[in-house]
Amino acid sequence: MAVSAFKIMSLFLSVFVGFALVGLVSSAKFDELFQPTWAFDHFTHEGELVHMKLDNFSGAGFQSKNKYLFGKVSLQIKLVEGDSAGTVTAFYMSSDGPSHNEFDFEFLGNTTGEPYSVQTNIYVNGVGNREQRLNLWFDPTTEFHSYSIFWNQRQVVFLVDETPIRVHTNMENKGVPFPKDQAMGVYSSIWNADDWATQGGRVKTDWSHAPFIATYKGFEINACECPVSLAAADNAKKCSSSGDQKYWWDEPTLSALNLHQNHQLVWVKAHHMFYDYCTDSARFPVTPLECVHHRH
Repeated sequence: MAVSAFKIMSLFLSVFVGFALVGLVSSAKFDELFQPTWAFDHFTHEGELVHMKLDNFSGAGFQSKNKYLFGKVSLQIKLVEGDSAGTVTAFYMSSDGPSHNEFDFEFLGNTTGEPYSVQTNIYVNGVGNREQRLNLWFDPTTEFHSYSIFWNQRQVVFLVDETPIRVHTNMENKGVPFPKDQAMGVYSSIWNADDWATQGGRVKTDWSHAPFIATYKGFEINACECPVSLAAADNAKKCSSSGDQKYWWDEPTLSALNLHQNHQLVWVKAHHMFYDYCTDSARFPVTPLECVHHRH
């Protein structure tokens, strides 16, 4: 998206008088939004920075204190430096249960000098197998970069430094399920996956380079917070615009990518994407329905 979710929200507040932003959360402090979930001793705080490490004893992970439905979630991450082969650093949103919805960023480590790969995936009603992979157009280990998930009733957009790298459009009118009624938590983790992560598992983790450290800052959630006590249908109603209650993510301008964003996505797919499940006829002899109808 061309500007930050915070700027968009401020613009809408100034233009559309009376908009209610009930349940909207925005913060850049880890402890306000998140909590470690495992391997607490693998976390280090340094001012605004949070370091999370993987060694030959354990990885680590954290999750949001609340669940959300629609909006935008962003983290700034500096990925593992040097030889990161075999490691995976993940940033994702997920609901609970066997029929869960999930939006995944998985950063696949590589040997020194080789590019990081980013795998995205989408689960809807417990069904995934929608992987796409691309190489980033920068070194994600030397500086912080922003990774975001934007989600409304029309689309799910994965963004890197505000550049869209993937869009999943609502095509319910074509018989394709869309994730729109399950509140989702926000998660990140780092772990060893050398059976598949780097060059199909051919390159293993070199533990002599441990610990492998991913560093985070800029924790932002501009989304509709969902109380655990509310049923899914009530959350969907609470987080959707109606009457005097209007949310920034429901604005018509955010129902699809704009022209510039479309050009950015075409560029990413043409120059950086090297795997798309939609074109993998060996895995899917019958083209998945969303691939048949998707514009991108």
